[in-house]
Amino acid sequence: PFGCVKGDTMTFPENLLKLRTERGLTQADVAKAIDIRTLTYQRYEYGERDPRLSKLIALADFYHLTLDELACRELEK
Repeated sequence: PFGCVKGDTMTFPENLLKLRTERGLTQADVAKAIDIRTLTYQRYEYGERDPRLSKLIALADFYHLTLDELACRELEK
């Protein structure tokens, strides 16, 4: 299963790295898919920069996840 597992404490940058590597993609592959420079994507993965909402949506769509799954966010019930 891709994305965060229930109870996971993974950070957003850690999840980006996990999602990408589980699929055998390069940083350049993901950057191209969401129409940004590779350096910009690297900064997301290294936790040096937060993506704009439009790029978060593009990442979620690319990985077929919800925004909550992408961000490892779990809502309390």
